[in-house]
Amino acid sequence: MLAAFPGAVVRGALPSLQRAENPRWYGFNLLELFSGFHPQPFREQDFEMMAEWKFNFARIPMSYWNWSKPDPAQWMKIDEEIFRLVDQVVDFGRQYGVHICLNLHRIPGYCVNDGDKEPLQLFSGPAKDQAKALEAATYHWQYIARRYKGTDSNRLSFDLINEPGSAIPAERYISVLQQLTRAIREIDPDRRIVVDGLEYGNLPVSDLAADKSIFQSTHGYAPMQLTHYQASWVWKDRKMPVPEWPLRLSASDVWDKERLRQHFRPWTALNRQGVPVHVGEWGVYNRTPHKVALAYMHDQLALWKSYGWGWSLWNLRGSFGILDSDRKDISYESYKGRRLDRKMLEVLLEGIKTPEHS
Repeated sequence: MLAAFPGAVVRGALPSLQRAENPRWYGFNLLELFSGFHPQPFREQDFEMMAEWKFNFARIPMSYWNWSKPDPAQWMKIDEEIFRLVDQVVDFGRQYGVHICLNLHRIPGYCVNDGDKEPLQLFSGPAKDQAKALEAATYHWQYIARRYKGTDSNRLSFDLINEPGSAIPAERYISVLQQLTRAIREIDPDRRIVVDGLEYGNLPVSDLAADKSIFQSTHGYAPMQLTHYQASWVWKDRKMPVPEWPLRLSASDVWDKERLRQHFRPWTALNRQGVPVHVGEWGVYNRTPHKVALAYMHDQLALWKSYGWGWSLWNLRGSFGILDSDRKDISYESYKGRRLDRKMLEVLLEGIKTPEHS
């Protein structure tokens, strides 16, 4: 059911991946369907630039509000027209050799942002309400699975639920993931599936470690005093010390490269069990001093390179990205009509410099 694009040419080849390998996916989150209020067409220029720079991955965080409504009576109704935009991004990925990972950032019954706006909760509240939300979540993922059945799994993966919060019981989260996985694989047995770690992506889902066909995704936002400095949706009090790197939060709480290594130790242990690991989101908000952001990013990337992990920056265009980020402490380079943070791009490119990306 993919939309036709005249003159489509495959411009990059993605390596086939064995199930126990870390996916060497490097790229960006693209936010055209993120909010659920103003769905936008994806931009071919984004893929042209990614391919030019040898990035090969785009995570697509989506809100189901784009194609349905936050109303249990409407949950089983899907506006198929909106999925023409998803068809488009899947096809751009095919043309430019960029793996597409579809993520439900907002799924019926849960979102890490404004989750209380969901009419029923997927992970809390009366059991009958949780069951109804899970029924709807399953319906939406099965619709997506049917729509893209037959698309090469080396080209397309599904990231089931974004950032389960700290209040979510692990047992319930695992049960939901297992049902969604079974439902997808009833339709598309070979689809690559990604699950976000617990505690907002910070802890592996160890009970799923036996299934080596499920990739697990960590997120790289620690410490948030640096990555989200003055981010209004995180900190109500904007009077925060300007972060440095390394970051000293107290005499006994210092973040540096070694502390990052400790932070990711549960994930490297999971990796040693043969479970593929990928960093689905990470980045530094534009209020953190640029020099500090680059030093922190350099150390994160050096660790992930040593682990053989891929990653996707939040975002390509915007306040965490390398394009049009509105930082006040740098000079941008004009690049194809955008404002490019060349120094950040160079840090990212160093982070993917391997024999196949050199």
